[in-house]
Amino acid sequence: MRRLLILGTAAAALLMNSAAFAETTLNALFMSQAAYSEADIKAMTADFEKANPGVKVALEFVPYEALHDKIVAASGAGADGYDVVLFDVIWPAEFATRGFLTDVTDKIPADATAKIFDGAWTTVEYDGKRYGMPWILDTKYLFYNEDMLKQAGIANPPKTWAELATQAKAIKDKGIVQYPLVWSWSQAEAMICDFTTLTAANGGAFFEEGQPVFASGGARDALAYMKQTLDDGLTNPASREYLEEDVRRVFSNGEAAFALNWTYMNAMANDPAESKVAGKFKVTSAPGVDGKSVASGVNGSMGLGIPANSPHADEAWKYIAHLTDQSVQETYSKLSLPIWKASYDNPTVAEGQEDLITAAKQSIAVMYPRPLVPSYTEVSDILQKNLHKALLGEASVDEALTAAADRVKRIR
Repeated sequence: MRRLLILGTAAAALLMNSAAFAETTLNALFMSQAAYSEADIKAMTADFEKANPGVKVALEFVPYEALHDKIVAASGAGADGYDVVLFDVIWPAEFATRGFLTDVTDKIPADATAKIFDGAWTTVEYDGKRYGMPWILDTKYLFYNEDMLKQAGIANPPKTWAELATQAKAIKDKGIVQYPLVWSWSQAEAMICDFTTLTAANGGAFFEEGQPVFASGGARDALAYMKQTLDDGLTNPASREYLEEDVRRVFSNGEAAFALNWTYMNAMANDPAESKVAGKFKVTSAPGVDGKSVASGVNGSMGLGIPANSPHADEAWKYIAHLTDQSVQETYSKLSLPIWKASYDNPTVAEGQEDLITAAKQSIAVMYPRPLVPSYTEVSDILQKNLHKALLGEASVDEALTAAADRVKRIR
């Protein structure tokens, strides 16, 4: 009897070990700022695990600024790397060229193409192939403190960037707030997003026939505008050290009349626990420029992909399909709007954020890309350093842009 018991115990242990071995763990990398919150992603993941009992997901959250290098470093980790990664719209060219991401073109249902915004697909495409599913469909919107505008006798938000500066000056002159404008102009990718928005509004471009052209035209006008708002005392000078969360904090504290930021700020600035201006502000499309544009926007979208070295590609795709599912995105649409066209006519999605949905319908149509080149990380770094010098007054607008263009020519 004792021997049977021992055998039974051993068999049970063997079965337990087999079950543990059979369970798949996916390593997934996300960012810890803007768009979906960590709590949202954890909730989505818990639902996925419940529907797929043989799969567990180990989540890792890092600041956006660390995301790119984490993905690159993990590409050499073999099967110990990531199975699912969140990547920016600016990286597919590099990641595809270097073989970091799996081509999933054949995994995407044929009818999904027409149901998802064209701008969203550009997030995951390179050279005619798709390297993931779009997930975060985002651009920067203009948030404005409605109470401050009313105090200054302003009836409507600005339609152009020139009008924005005029309204900001009126608000400043009346002593309503010291610095009406706040931006994310730290020497980081956030500043490039603002610069791209203004470049698009001014009809500018980054490259033509493979050569940098951002030292003149609309791109020059964009940087000149940024610098002028600092010189005129309209932009909070601390903007030169701010990222998106700093912008949200300042605006939510009632310390700015206008702010350019991503979708997620709408819900957070409307949360009384997080904000002093809940119910006192509105959101609209980023302005345009007379004769050149009626609105402006940067493509700040992000996608979910499978690293080429993942040993669990099938399970990883199931997880990506869950996170990007229309019903899941609609459930968590307060911090990031869905990629699905039909979602924008869903009353549940629009409820409580009607002005954001109205702005999105216009802004998504004009989203402008940052340079889609394999060397983007280097190009962005060069632009960041030189634009920042101009904003700090260490170089003139022309000196900064010319230096950036000359340096970019040497790396391409």
